[in-house]
Amino acid sequence: MSLDRIASDLDSNVGTIAWSVTGPMLAVALSMPLAGKLGDLRGHRRVFLAGFSVFTVFTGLAAFAWSPESLIALRVLGAFGGAATGPASMAIVMHHFTGDDRVRAMGWWQLVGAGAPVIGLAIGGPVVDLVGWRSIFLGQFGFAVVALVVATVVLRDTGERRDAKLDVAGAATLGLAVVVVLLALSRGGTAGWGRPEVPVLVAIGLVMVLVFVGIERRADEPILPLTFFAQRNFTASVLTQFAANFAYMGSFIVSPLLVRDRFGFTTGMAAAAMAVRPLVFSTASPVSGYVAVKVGERRMSILGMGLVFGSMFAFAAASSNDQLAFVFVGLAVAGLGMGVAVPSLVTVVGDTVDAANLGAANAAQSMIATLGASTGMQVLSTVQQSGTGASGFTTAYIVGAVGAGLALFGSTFVRSHRLRHQLSVARSANAA
Repeated sequence: MSLDRIASDLDSNVGTIAWSVTGPMLAVALSMPLAGKLGDLRGHRRVFLAGFSVFTVFTGLAAFAWSPESLIALRVLGAFGGAATGPASMAIVMHHFTGDDRVRAMGWWQLVGAGAPVIGLAIGGPVVDLVGWRSIFLGQFGFAVVALVVATVVLRDTGERRDAKLDVAGAATLGLAVVVVLLALSRGGTAGWGRPEVPVLVAIGLVMVLVFVGIERRADEPILPLTFFAQRNFTASVLTQFAANFAYMGSFIVSPLLVRDRFGFTTGMAAAAMAVRPLVFSTASPVSGYVAVKVGERRMSILGMGLVFGSMFAFAAASSNDQLAFVFVGLAVAGLGMGVAVPSLVTVVGDTVDAANLGAANAAQSMIATLGASTGMQVLSTVQQSGTGASGFTTAYIVGAVGAGLALFGSTFVRSHRLRHQLSVARSANAA
């Protein structure tokens, strides 16, 4: 959406209206752990439908916002419901698909998740120009109503556990810790990293994390079982996703500025160019799910992260040598890398935990990936703005390459559950 158009219509400024984007991100971070665990305890279908209903209602109301404050409030309230849909939908898929089918199914799940931004980029700008920004929310509302009806008919539940109590203290503490860290990143990126409140917010976030760890050790039904992190695949996957999203989304923020400032693209042209990356991401994901069955999740994770790592150098070459072709190479290779790796990285997390904790595990990996994306966007933007001309862009992409390199390193620790099981079965058959 065009923030300046909204600001003008509501007699506000872009800085204030930007909270209609930042606010929902904070709301999602605050509520996602709770939403994930609620699905484990009360049924993922029920939580998905409830959360999606809330999102649908407040999205429709946002079209009638009468002030900046009302728009921000409606967006935030809708985000609290929307936070439930990601972990719940992943858990539903993982519950109903096991073995080789699970990584294939997650490839298709990623097709939808990564492909949606392509539609938004393709139609969002022209619709805003022709009809106005309120039409975006009305269009979302219409699509959401149809999807809600389909979900109500199609989705099957995953069961519930009435005997377990919800860890409210753990959910609140973890959510607040994430929100404080995101606020620190936002403040550092907009006002400057030298501002005194930035380290204070980071320190508060770290203290909240320590408090959260203490609560989880005593909780009968923890919101995020710390035993997850003792599992090699869980820790390797979530840390890899953090670093990969740092590079992927950080470069995603910088690249539109590169093609605009260095190659003369208009805003519409830049938006269309950026669609290359999620388009390749979405189309590669289903294919990678099928290939992972043959070669294993570890190889797919390493290959994908290697491609993301290489894409950062393509971007750097584009900015340092004024070669537009390298921009599109970088966009395509980054999208391909994520499409190759993410279905496998997501699947190994689901394979690591028991079915009763799929919601909590998926919420955790989604939250950590979001933190990586937010950190990358703020850090790479700051690096780019601190430089002059091409050097600022080149340095930002090199920082992105450091993040992608860490993701590549982390992916080497992933183990292929499915392939190892197949080899074990083959050896047993040969021995017999």
